[in-house]
Amino acid sequence: PPPYPAGSVAFLGLYLMFGYGASLICNLIGFLYPAYVSIKAIESSNKADDTTWLTYWVVYGFFSIAESFSDIFLYWFPFYYAGKCLFLVWCMAPVTWNGSQVLYQNVIRPCFLKHHETVDKVLGNLGTKALDTASSVTREGIVGPPAPHPPAP
Repeated sequence: PPPYPAGSVAFLGLYLMFGYGASLICNLIGFLYPAYVSIKAIESSNKADDTTWLTYWVVYGFFSIAESFSDIFLYWFPFYYAGKCLFLVWCMAPVTWNGSQVLYQNVIRPCFLKHHETVDKVLGNLGTKALDTASSVTREGIVGPPAPHPPAP
C-alpha cells in the first residue's frame, strides 16, 4: 500500500496535542532535520545554505532561551507542543518568508545592531578580568601560599 502522508501528519498532530512525550517529539523535529541539513550545508561549497541554517540556529537558540523561562506556564496550554512544532517547521521551511528569516531580520538583527558594541565591550572586559584572574591564580600556584606566621610568644 502507498504511504499516506496526510494520515501520518494527522497522527503526528494528534500525538503532539495529546500524546506522552510530545515535548521530546517536538524537540526532535526542531533539531534532527536542521542538524542534518546543516552538516550538508557545511560540506557543500555553497555559502548561501550556510547562512540559511546559521540563521535558523540563531533563532532556535533565542527561542530555546525564551522558552526556558516561559515553558513552565506555556506547557499547560492545550496544543502547546503542536504550536511549538508548527513554529519550528515554519522556521525551517524552504521559503523566503520562513520564520527564521522573518524573526532574524525584524527582531534579532535590529536588536543586535543596536547593542553589539556594548556587548562586545562587556565581553572584552570579562575576558580581561578572566585572564587577570587566571594569571594571578597561576602566579600564586607557582609561588605557593604565603608562609604561616610563627606563633606569638
